[in-house]
Amino acid sequence: MAAGSRIIGMRKPIFFSLAAVISFSIYYVLPNIHQIELNREMMKLAAARADSIAMIEPTMLYGFKIDSFDIVAGNIKQNENLSEILVNYNVSLGTINELATKSRDVFDVRKFAVNGNYTIVCERDSLKSARQFIYEPNRLEYIVYNLVDGSISRHEKEISLKRRVIGGVIDNSLYETLEATGFGPLLTNVLVDIFAWQVDFFRIQKGDRFKVILDEQVIDGEMVGIERVVAAYFEHYEVPYYAIYFDQGTGNDYFDENANSLRKAFLKAPLNYYRISSRYSLKRFHPVLKTYKAHLGTDYVADTGTPIRTVGDGVITEATYKKNNGNYVKVRHNSNYSTQYLHMSKIASGIRPGVKVNQGQTIGYVGSTGLASGPHLCFRFWKNGRQVNPVSIELPPSEPIKEGYQLNYFALRDEMVT
Repeated sequence: MAAGSRIIGMRKPIFFSLAAVISFSIYYVLPNIHQIELNREMMKLAAARADSIAMIEPTMLYGFKIDSFDIVAGNIKQNENLSEILVNYNVSLGTINELATKSRDVFDVRKFAVNGNYTIVCERDSLKSARQFIYEPNRLEYIVYNLVDGSISRHEKEISLKRRVIGGVIDNSLYETLEATGFGPLLTNVLVDIFAWQVDFFRIQKGDRFKVILDEQVIDGEMVGIERVVAAYFEHYEVPYYAIYFDQGTGNDYFDENANSLRKAFLKAPLNYYRISSRYSLKRFHPVLKTYKAHLGTDYVADTGTPIRTVGDGVITEATYKKNNGNYVKVRHNSNYSTQYLHMSKIASGIRPGVKVNQGQTIGYVGSTGLASGPHLCFRFWKNGRQVNPVSIELPPSEPIKEGYQLNYFALRDEMVT
């Protein structure tokens, strides 16, 4: 028993030591563990708050952070100059004069336009001291006059693209219909150019319809232009025409639903001829008048009666006789191009104003009527209402989609034509 009691007695200190450790843990370690967890949560909250603060981006204007500054916007008044504006914002006349002088290589302040937009970035204090003066000469550009470091710089605003789909039925004219969409002449000119070979825009009729998919250029939330028309549909006299914008390695152009180019080529020459006796010249010795004068055509020598062909599809606008021209025919091919054929022995049967003709169709016969010294054709070429040398102008391409590009083209066509 005594031995057993000693053993028990020896174990008691160990028991009490364990109890003490447990008690210490309960009263000291556990609270510390709780504190550690609390600290971790606080650190997480602090990090989250820092992230949320970081996510609040500063307000930017013309490349400047303006959250801690005041902004003044205005328009140039009649006869108002830079001095009259900035002197009210704690800028000395000496500084203003220095800015105006330095500015001439970037933008001359004397060219400020009435109602031109300007913006002033000011200190947020009682003096309202100007830090930057920004002037917009147009909707695309702005000039920064930095009053902090004295620099002057020209910048372009960022242009974003917005895809739009518009359409309509023509009631009176294409221009008036598009005016209602907000595009007016801007889109009218593009469509006339795209469909110049398919649609006679001089004979648009009520009920013609169109649909256009385009990318418009946007600055500060406002439309400023058209980047491109990516696809278009025009129904003219109940005949549908399609245009798809595509690059097959030779530059972008428009093609129809069957992968044919919307552009059409002209014939190299309007007849079979022996030689060219005279070319386009601003100063040529006239064989009949015996004086120097402009010759705005190309003379092809050929036998009397040789058929004369129109170099492209079009509509006859003139078919008559005049003293100098003799018998002649004029053909309007589209909104851009017209051709004229002079000194005919006679005009072909059925050729009169308003008649449609096809490329290669006979419209008259070689002769020497009018002011001519012998049988020949004087061929004249108009571009945008002005006589030009047909040899010197670059006519639009007319190649269809090449085989290697057809899969991509037809995939794009199916996406656009719905």
